[in-house]
Amino acid sequence: MKIVEQIKHPIAFEMDLFEQKFLLSMSSKVALLNRITTYIVNRKGKQMRPMFVFLVAKMVSNGEVSERTYRGASVIELIHTATLVHDDVVDDSNRRRGFFSVNALWKNKIAVLIGDYLLSKGLLLSIDNNDFDLLKIISIAVREMSEGELLQIEKARKLDITEAVYYEIIRQKTATLIAACCSLGAASVKPESVHVEAMRKFGELIGMAFQIKDDLFDYSDAQIGKPTGIDIKEQKMTLPLIYVLNQADRKDKKWLINSIKNHNKDTRRVKEVITYVKDHGGLDYAITKMKEFQEEALLILKTYPESAYRNSLELMVNYVIDRKK
Repeated sequence: MKIVEQIKHPIAFEMDLFEQKFLLSMSSKVALLNRITTYIVNRKGKQMRPMFVFLVAKMVSNGEVSERTYRGASVIELIHTATLVHDDVVDDSNRRRGFFSVNALWKNKIAVLIGDYLLSKGLLLSIDNNDFDLLKIISIAVREMSEGELLQIEKARKLDITEAVYYEIIRQKTATLIAACCSLGAASVKPESVHVEAMRKFGELIGMAFQIKDDLFDYSDAQIGKPTGIDIKEQKMTLPLIYVLNQADRKDKKWLINSIKNHNKDTRRVKEVITYVKDHGGLDYAITKMKEFQEEALLILKTYPESAYRNSLELMVNYVIDRKK
């Protein structure tokens, strides 16, 4: 059994039902909208976010889920999908998961409107059902994701990112959404309980590990859907690079910064930077930090009784670290 199928096994029924409910939550009277949303749904990824919602809900409530859990998973997925559609417009990207992006097929104007539509559908799904606690969780996540993206853009201009600022960027950009999935899963079945904050922290730690793993792919030769060195070409400061910059002597630091600022489109120079980062312990340091986040996440899980749901969440934490793309 593939690892993702193994993780999904204890919530297979809920995930099947969720897919039906999710498609319904997107529906509109406008034919063009339905055509585009069907296109999006048919090209879905692994659906890790709704999986977190259902696994956490079932773990903290001894196997129970409610209609709120389904709505919570739908809201997360609607808003996450909206941000992806908007991201492709911002990044001028024509591909998403190996398929044409919405903006590539229907142009930017329609893509922006689709993103707005999905966002409003998500908000209304919560408001119409008085799920205001769930709405607050997801709204905070959206605010933080926007702040994280803008903080990264601001810092990329000066290349003055410290390790602490890097963690703040990835916490907001990536970890906050996974944290929202997990706290939302807990809140859907045990509102205002200690589980909501415990699971938020758990999700945040996984999100941090997930993003560091993503950053490590920039130094890998494996076929992972993005070319090696793309972060350097886009002047994104990631943990391996930040570490070696902090360790480098003045001459090497000057060369590294000059390479990223002025020669980031030069393939040979980018390769030299990648080799430098590898040779000076950048990857080893990032792997150590990633594993620290992983261990902390697993410690939180250990405070819950053993169950099929906890086991799946443990598999999920390890999958985040071991995945090949």
